[in-house]
Amino acid sequence: MRYEKGHKDETRRHILDVASAQFRESGIAAVGLAGIMSEAGLTNGAFYTHFASKEDLVREVLVDVLTRRQERHKANLESGIAVETVIRDYLSARHRDRADSGCPTAALVAEIARHPKATRDAFTGKVSDIVGLMAEQIRQGTADERRRKAITIYSTMVGALQLARAVNDKQLSDEILENAVDAAVTIANAR
Repeated sequence: MRYEKGHKDETRRHILDVASAQFRESGIAAVGLAGIMSEAGLTNGAFYTHFASKEDLVREVLVDVLTRRQERHKANLESGIAVETVIRDYLSARHRDRADSGCPTAALVAEIARHPKATRDAFTGKVSDIVGLMAEQIRQGTADERRRKAITIYSTMVGALQLARAVNDKQLSDEILENAVDAAVTIANAR
């Protein structure tokens, strides 16, 4: 059976999208290839046409979704969107409640720390790029000061989102988000 031109790329994209949502929702370790391929409407054997292993898929998902987040940061920078807006959007109840479509860093960082060097290298490069773009959005300070602020803000955002998702008290979860927004905005605007 012959497929139309681009079918393989479309199928690969679909597998990446399904795996990305499942990894972010349930965690990498909890998601099996059979579940990914079933949701994608494909056989398990078709997986190996596109990826060498689950670890290869994990790395590709991270690079793909972090590249998309990086592009969003670039668009924000080019549009003059303030870092405060980015902080408030990231630390929103909507983002907290949608792990499957949210930031992969907050959803997966604890697991990524236990993955092979190649996966952590890919993740590190993308996080560094995002921090660099965030530093460009910060108006106060030297380049080094803005980078330090960006690292602190990004760390605060990721940790607060993880904690807000983990607690089972909605009021406490909301307070975590609200206080993290205040802290991150204060850091961004500090002279």
